[in-house]
Amino acid sequence: MTEDKSKLLRSLTIDRSAGKAERSGSRWLPISAVIIICVAGFAAFAAFEFRRQDPTKEAASQTAQQPVAQPQPPQQPPTNSKATGSLAASGYVVARRKATVAAEITGKVVEVFIDEGMTVTEGQVVARLDSVLAERDYELARSRAETANAAIAAIAADLEDATRIMTRVQTLSQKNFATEADLTKAQARVGVLNAQMRQAQSQFETAKIDAKRSASMLDKHQIRAPFAGVVIDRSAQPGEMISPMSVGGYTRTGICTIVDMDSIEIEVDVNEAFIGRVVAGGAVNAMLDAYPDWTIPASVIAIVPTANREKATVKVRIRFEKKDPRILPDMAVKVNFLADLKDATKTTAAN
Repeated sequence: MTEDKSKLLRSLTIDRSAGKAERSGSRWLPISAVIIICVAGFAAFAAFEFRRQDPTKEAASQTAQQPVAQPQPPQQPPTNSKATGSLAASGYVVARRKATVAAEITGKVVEVFIDEGMTVTEGQVVARLDSVLAERDYELARSRAETANAAIAAIAADLEDATRIMTRVQTLSQKNFATEADLTKAQARVGVLNAQMRQAQSQFETAKIDAKRSASMLDKHQIRAPFAGVVIDRSAQPGEMISPMSVGGYTRTGICTIVDMDSIEIEVDVNEAFIGRVVAGGAVNAMLDAYPDWTIPASVIAIVPTANREKATVKVRIRFEKKDPRILPDMAVKVNFLADLKDATKTTAAN
């Protein structure tokens, strides 16, 4: 009985050594997992750094895996005669012939025959000034010229009659039918009429010059285009006063501005350190900011033989090989200077 109770009590006793071993095992499991993860991460990082620092081995391994490629034939140089150069510059489209049309005299504008965007020809009338007084002056000058011409005709008739009388008196004097006084009087009459004729002719020439001057002044009331082009600005309106010089108030000095579209070109500033790469006649590719996808062939006209001290640049003039109505003055443009194919081939061979 007593032994049974002792066995029962021993069966109810807790084995502390077993629990201690279980707790110890459960505590080391997370630590082992962390250590394994750290080791795996370090190994992956080391492999990545090794491949990044020595890409030749990776490339060699990839090459070993890929089949051997057949040797390619040497590439021929491009067939085009130009290659894009490395020198670029920016500038603007300018017009070599651009003029503000103005009157040579002061007057009031009566009519304006042009507007913006209109094409005009050389000598075309673009405006007209009030010409009432000029027309009166021209008529008066013509009248004076006609009067002087009539005086010449009258004197010429008197001179012709006086010459006949003098000839008759000379004949009679040779036959002693006329006195010496009559001959002297006839000769004097012819001399006076000759002098009057020269005076009348001079007055007639003066009157003609005055008439031409009046006609020129009358013509100045019609303002004409100095050359063929396109009107880009209209300044004056009918009823305004216009003068060749500014006199204050609301007096204008110009009627309109005309641009010769055939004279447009490009002006760019090239850094003086690279100006040696630019040669006259060299090919250029131009691209307008308004049409960035449009490449316009051009060429160098000249290098302006002076430098800008403040900007350390040299101005270069460039012509368009083909004119286009889309190209307008004062447009922003970027250019690339091209090199000859021979030079590009030499540079490639040297490299």
